[in-house]
Amino acid sequence: MSDTTVYQPDFLYEGGRLLEGRPLAVGADGRVLPASSVPAGASVVRLPGRVLLPGMVNGHSHAFQRLIRGRTEYVVSGREADDFWSWREAMYRAAESLAPEDVYVASRQVFVEMALAGITTVGEFHYVHHQQDGTPYADRNVLAHAVIRAARDAGLRICLLRVGYARAGFQVAPNPRQRRFIDPDVDTFLATVESLAREVRGDSAVSVGLAPHSVRAVTKEWLKVIAGVRGFPVHMHVAEQPKEIEACLAEHGRRPVELLSDLGLLRPDFTAVHGVHLTAEEVSMLGTGRATVCACPSTERNLGDGIVPADALVKAGAGISLGSDSQAHVDLLDEARQLEGHLRLSRLRRAVLDPGGGEVSGLAARLFGMATVEGARSLGLSTGTLEPGAPADFFTVDVGHPSLVGASPASLLASIVLGAEKSAVREVAVDGRLVVRDGRHPLAEESGRAFQTLARALYP
Repeated sequence: MSDTTVYQPDFLYEGGRLLEGRPLAVGADGRVLPASSVPAGASVVRLPGRVLLPGMVNGHSHAFQRLIRGRTEYVVSGREADDFWSWREAMYRAAESLAPEDVYVASRQVFVEMALAGITTVGEFHYVHHQQDGTPYADRNVLAHAVIRAARDAGLRICLLRVGYARAGFQVAPNPRQRRFIDPDVDTFLATVESLAREVRGDSAVSVGLAPHSVRAVTKEWLKVIAGVRGFPVHMHVAEQPKEIEACLAEHGRRPVELLSDLGLLRPDFTAVHGVHLTAEEVSMLGTGRATVCACPSTERNLGDGIVPADALVKAGAGISLGSDSQAHVDLLDEARQLEGHLRLSRLRRAVLDPGGGEVSGLAARLFGMATVEGARSLGLSTGTLEPGAPADFFTVDVGHPSLVGASPASLLASIVLGAEKSAVREVAVDGRLVVRDGRHPLAEESGRAFQTLARALYP
């Protein structure tokens, strides 16, 4: 009996297209095998009525923020309006309250939700590090390990993007609500990241990246040091809010992307999260550096941030990945739809990101690439594809789901990417191991109960 498993869906995603009757072979090591090398006696898993696609990569997540979903959607008494900055103060209530096990419970819940949505990899932008009073834990990575454990228990691959945070901002008094985020200096930050990378080396589904939080939160001196470090993906909040740009100009006489370009950070291993408020020159800089911009449309819409100029960025040569960020919504296909939809509203035309050529599935393939290949590249991973040798991370979609009924083979990919509901996802696998079967995750009920208890304790 062979250790190889052959999955036989009705359609397999390959090279931007859905191929009918094509199987996927997975070796004992959890990697995709060439169809020509499948040994005799392989186990066969038939998936009738299913489309099998590469697992999606969530490039930017703040897992604990799942706790504030639905709790900030109003204007506080005494204010005339709500915005990013007032939302941030509300978010801090959760950030300053959570013990390590609470961080695990909150993270596990959202990671289970991600798995159920066909997400197989998460880039977790993790910035809650210390005890409630700001004192480091004896193990400086105890909260990072809680998040990693939550992802692995939920079945996800994770890149823990360990955040560096030095200050409240330029000429801004220290904010006691940020004391759990702050590292004393860049050397401590880097030593902590390197220690975490050593500690997780035994799990091939766990990796680590550098995440200087933003030009607000770290100094130019920090960024100079980080620019000299290699071997880690580097992610950073960039140009999400106009106030960030104003502060950067006041401190450095440069806009955020201009500053990052001066320091040599705009390169293929760099991801600018959000990248909303960009000049044409900054778009060109990001493209020339072959950097990635991680768009998080549901959060950018929810917080009133603005619209990522993804069409200009793509044209300039930058990559675009997608993230769920604040967990207001966990559905990466819908993030792709919102990215395109926001551009349609601002550009007053349709199919803005369509690469051309008259292909029915052209736009869908580009958007799906952002949710898979581009996200994997931004995290320095080989996932997001089902080519031979890649990890067998995939999900399936039920072609009989009401949201897909009536799709023809030619329109099926576009129907999935631009119209499938999250409940159409049925099976999800990481390293060839099924973590969701027929739309059910084995930890869903247990995780939901624990999360409910935590949420009620935090918000009685």
